[in-house]
Amino acid sequence: MACVERNNKILFDLVRQPGNTLCADCGVPDPDWASYTLGIFVCLNCSGIHRNLPAVSRMKSIRLDHWDDSLVEFMQERGNTVAKAIFEKCVPAFFYQPLQKDCMVLKDQWIRAKYERREFTGENEFFKQAYCSELFESTLWKKGKDNKQFLKRVFQLSRKDFTLRYFIKEDSKLPKVVISMKDLNAVFQPEKIGHIHGLQISYVHGERTRNLFVYHEKGQVIVSLFNAIRATRLAYLQRKHPTLRDNDLIPQLTRYCLKEGYMEKTGPTHREPFKKRWFTLCSMNRKLLYSKNPLDATELGAVFIGTESHSYSASESSGRSSRGGRWNCGIMLQTPDRQYVFMCEQHQEQKEWLEAFRKIISQPMTPEDYANEANMRRGK
Repeated sequence: MACVERNNKILFDLVRQPGNTLCADCGVPDPDWASYTLGIFVCLNCSGIHRNLPAVSRMKSIRLDHWDDSLVEFMQERGNTVAKAIFEKCVPAFFYQPLQKDCMVLKDQWIRAKYERREFTGENEFFKQAYCSELFESTLWKKGKDNKQFLKRVFQLSRKDFTLRYFIKEDSKLPKVVISMKDLNAVFQPEKIGHIHGLQISYVHGERTRNLFVYHEKGQVIVSLFNAIRATRLAYLQRKHPTLRDNDLIPQLTRYCLKEGYMEKTGPTHREPFKKRWFTLCSMNRKLLYSKNPLDATELGAVFIGTESHSYSASESSGRSSRGGRWNCGIMLQTPDRQYVFMCEQHQEQKEWLEAFRKIISQPMTPEDYANEANMRRGK
């Protein structure tokens, strides 16, 4: 019993040491599980992924399980910092390292890439060369533009001309669409798409944003494409901005929306009936996009959101919707050209939308933002 208590105390002391206080894989605080074959401390969620890798990782709770002396000694020798120096020695700058909030397939493939495939130990360059190859090809299931049916399509990512193409058939000579890296964005949306490996690819087509919804049955395939897109985006941005460092470019590789969800919207005179619309707010391009449904291929419209000094503001709107709407938690978004009125279903959603709008309004505009604002105002 004294030996068990001694080992438990050693483990509790170890997990409080610098480097071990955060999960080795997703960074969440206070991990209470450990891989006694890898010598790392991880959270409960990541421990579940490790259990699917019995050939390389074996798990124990540092609170509930019995620990032999030899295992405790190994944990003392290894720990998260030493393990990272081994398994994350050569992580490419473009490779996405997921956090706790990210979807399961990203965390699963990050853990498998590190410990199962040993992609970042420096033992070989195969995987990095694959992500950065001149032509990266994947066959994915893609949702139809005007229906819910998913059909197989061939996608080709070209590093030579910085484009993503997709073809209707494997033997097609001409692509259905050619997408420039300049306008391309890819984010995982498993809940929206209805598949655990669902990926949303967005790009600018004319004056509108076009959305492609795709998935692959194998997590490694879809995450590899995602990281290959990031690698190609980084190469494009490095050529476009040769004086900027990679640390300045990495945040631009994947643009996540600040807030997404349903609100009710009325028309420009405020006398039109309220209609339920799906809204997506992106902080990087300062745009609020709205469509009828979450999986629509193209948005119905867009609103640019500038700064307070340029007459943009967001405030709570009192009063009930009396023109066909069902929701009563109002938001007023003021722009130089128009006053928008939205209705949320719950007060919490109203609060979250207001915080998101105000966050963008408080951020200074870049020269590119001014150009986008001018283009949108000219297009109206």
